[in-house]
Amino acid sequence: MIELKSAQEREKMRRAGRVTAEVLEVLKTAVRPGITTRELDVLAERETRARGAVPVFKGYHGYPASVCVSVNDEVVHGIPGARRLKPGDLVSLDFGAQIDGFVGDSALSVFVGEPPSPRAAELLEVTYQALWRAIAAMRPGARLGDVSWAVQEHVEAHGFSVVREYVGHGIGRAMHEDPQVPNYGQPGKGPLLRPGLALAIEPMVNEGTWEVGVLDDGWTVVTLDHRLSCHFEHTVFLGEDGPEVLTLRSDEKRV
Repeated sequence: MIELKSAQEREKMRRAGRVTAEVLEVLKTAVRPGITTRELDVLAERETRARGAVPVFKGYHGYPASVCVSVNDEVVHGIPGARRLKPGDLVSLDFGAQIDGFVGDSALSVFVGEPPSPRAAELLEVTYQALWRAIAAMRPGARLGDVSWAVQEHVEAHGFSVVREYVGHGIGRAMHEDPQVPNYGQPGKGPLLRPGLALAIEPMVNEGTWEVGVLDDGWTVVTLDHRLSCHFEHTVFLGEDGPEVLTLRSDEKRV
């Protein structure tokens, strides 16, 4: 059942989104050669709690960390550990914070230094563009399939593929609420988008095949062909006048 949020709940979601965005900004700045993914996790928890919030991923279905750090061919749910980042790595940071009973969820991808190839740089840019195209499609009276198609059409036009086994989702008091938000679909199909809807839109885009598998740790999702994967996500609230990005970072120009 899709739950629509009130104006008061929207304001609480703004606060959760602001904390989420701020912590992700700190993490993005910290990404550099030699830092371990565990050090990024420690930083994420410290910065979250300093803002009076809780890292919502930690303990969620048994997940052991505050942030997901997925590197290169890792799509999502990478567990922080002793791995040290090196120049050219493509690092995806997925993070969520809960405060005042509501959740913000967002993700970004960044290279450690320069991209290893022009195609890798294009993968990151296309994934980011796909996110914003999906946000623009989130309008009152549109259908959920319009949001999904906005991602798929842009990604596939550039020769990349969208992950199909993992999707975006509704969000609010819980991190995962109805509806599911696939990164593929048909325009004009699916539930009607109404003011009060909150979605976590998150394109997961692979350089090669869309097929993925899970490592022995039970969490880390990787591309089957071990080519690069990229991930961006925003929590978006649909108002009467259109979408509001609740997790917008200060380094982002688009609204």
